[in-house]
Amino acid sequence: MSIEITNETSAEVDEARILKLASYVLDQLHIHQDAELAIMFVETGPMEELHIQWMNEPGPTDVLSFPMDELRPGAVDRPTDPGLLGDIVVCPEVAEQQARTAGHSMMEEILLLVTHGMLHLVGFDHAEPEEHRVMFGLQRDLLVGFALREREETQRA
Repeated sequence: MSIEITNETSAEVDEARILKLASYVLDQLHIHQDAELAIMFVETGPMEELHIQWMNEPGPTDVLSFPMDELRPGAVDRPTDPGLLGDIVVCPEVAEQQARTAGHSMMEEILLLVTHGMLHLVGFDHAEPEEHRVMFGLQRDLLVGFALREREETQRA
């Protein structure tokens, strides 16, 4: 898998941990090993510009997803076709504010936002109540599974 992470902010972002998360999520969704994903971290100004341009909404947002080849989750015996999964743009400053409100770390919020963005890239949405239930349930399951994997790796080390 090709996962490119770019941090254009002054925020400290644990790129290695984000790479592990992205790899875990792609594996759980049975995305082809040759799929490509880009994750970018930007300041509030560029995020607001993207938010206005693509969503016609003022102010910066936490995460935006830009699907490319419209890949969908595969299955154990049938991964997706290879292709460009797309781009995820995250604003750490907004993530930090949300993390404070939620009572957890900025990194936990960033992991949540990257997972959320990845689900949007593979076709999940949350506009309707049933879509919301499915997407947020899967998001929770992926984050819990990733946390358990991290704990196991730490115990083995």
